Amino acid sequence: MLRYILGRLGRAMITLFLVLSIVFLLMRLLPVDGYFEGRTDTMSETVKNNILKELGLLDPWYKQLYNFWRKLLLEGDLGKSIVMRKGVPCVDVIWPKAKTSFQFGIIALGIQMLIGYPLGVLMARSKGKFVDTLGNAYVLLINALPAAVYFLAIQLYLSTLLKLPMLFDPLDWKSRILPIICLSLGGIASNAMWMRRYMVDQMNMDYIRLARAKGMTSSQVAFRHVMRNAFIPMAQSLPTSLLFTISGSLYVESLFSIPGMGGLLIQSIQRQDNTMVQAMVLLYSVISVTGLLLGDIMMMICDPRIKLVKKGDSR
Repeated sequence: MLRYILGRLGRAMITLFLVLSIVFLLMRLLPVDGYFEGRTDTMSETVKNNILKELGLLDPWYKQLYNFWRKLLLEGDLGKSIVMRKGVPCVDVIWPKAKTSFQFGIIALGIQMLIGYPLGVLMARSKGKFVDTLGNAYVLLINALPAAVYFLAIQLYLSTLLKLPMLFDPLDWKSRILPIICLSLGGIASNAMWMRRYMVDQMNMDYIRLARAKGMTSSQVAFRHVMRNAFIPMAQSLPTSLLFTISGSLYVESLFSIPGMGGLLIQSIQRQDNTMVQAMVLLYSVISVTGLLLGDIMMMICDPRIKLVKKGDSR
């Protein structure tokens, strides 16, 4: 297992290096006018060149890339924002927004798990009955409708019905309810759908028929065997879901005016803030790679039969 984890970490480092280097070079292909914040008509060429020189953008691309990696690896320096909040370290810009997104995401993920998994179990155990039909209708509705439609409906109608604030207010805990509901609905539907699907597949296995033939009750079969084995494939995606849920939702944060990190990457690209883009890409790349690795480890924990070694290695 240790050899597998070290190998995955090595490949992850190579992936992060390639992704960040490509993004770094692509940002340098954008027109330089973006660095002057729309003031090009009032600037002389000398002033423009001085600004570009100060930002290090007049150096050859390989020197710029070398300086970026040297500062990141040796000093842990992600750079300072050059447009969004000029002169402020990227970490200081991202961290307050990340904390807000984390708070919403963790609560939403907890709701997704507490409601979604039991709903999927209930649907599988009552296959073809009223509860299953109702649950499938909910899953179909959430997956068929664009998220923007039911997000707007929740904001406009549920806020009036429950007398809740339509926009986020850090001083009012009630203003967190509607955004959390919006963040939770898709995850609840996804968890319920996949839990039901995997449980139904397990119910048709031979070992389930054998367990029933031995005299085990339906509840014992469902919780001791079916549910446990059905959760194994879902365990792989759980860490990734956790990390991406807590990293923020662009549309929900924009709709409810939440100062999270959901739209920060897009704003940074639009305003051509290179250092912010690089910091955000690094963050999301680490989230993705970490989620995949933790997913494999969780599968091994849930099912001891899974060994994280290459075929032919000693076990």
